[in-house]
Amino acid sequence: MKITLDRVNENFHFQLKNERGHIVNVDARPEFGGNDMGPSPMELVLMGVAGCSGIDMISILKKQRQEITSFKAEVEGERVQVGEAKPFKDIYVVFSLEGNIKEDKAAKAAQLSFEKYCSVSKTVEPTATIHYKVVLNGVELAK
Repeated sequence: MKITLDRVNENFHFQLKNERGHIVNVDARPEFGGNDMGPSPMELVLMGVAGCSGIDMISILKKQRQEITSFKAEVEGERVQVGEAKPFKDIYVVFSLEGNIKEDKAAKAAQLSFEKYCSVSKTVEPTATIHYKVVLNGVELAK
């Protein structure tokens, strides 16, 4: 896996490209000297958690022949000062699913994603605790 980065402006706007040619813009907020032309690197980490676990969950549920009509995730991260850096300490994920999906299968799909499959979550696990909940057809599932 390889990523290339090109600086776009005189500040912190970068374009990152993967080997397949997909481009993502990254920047800092104005209060940090950027122009807000894309998400920050730390926001990309949260996006990675959402995308990775989302792929896992949908893959698991499709294999179980569950009918997903809507799938959303909301991810929030709390950071802590460690020297000069501010890594994530806690990451909170809420999955909202709709469709003809069995409760136990939705709950198990989330559990398997975070405990076994999601490489992004496993990458941040040494420094951040990931908390998640699943809301199925408007009802929060018990863990």
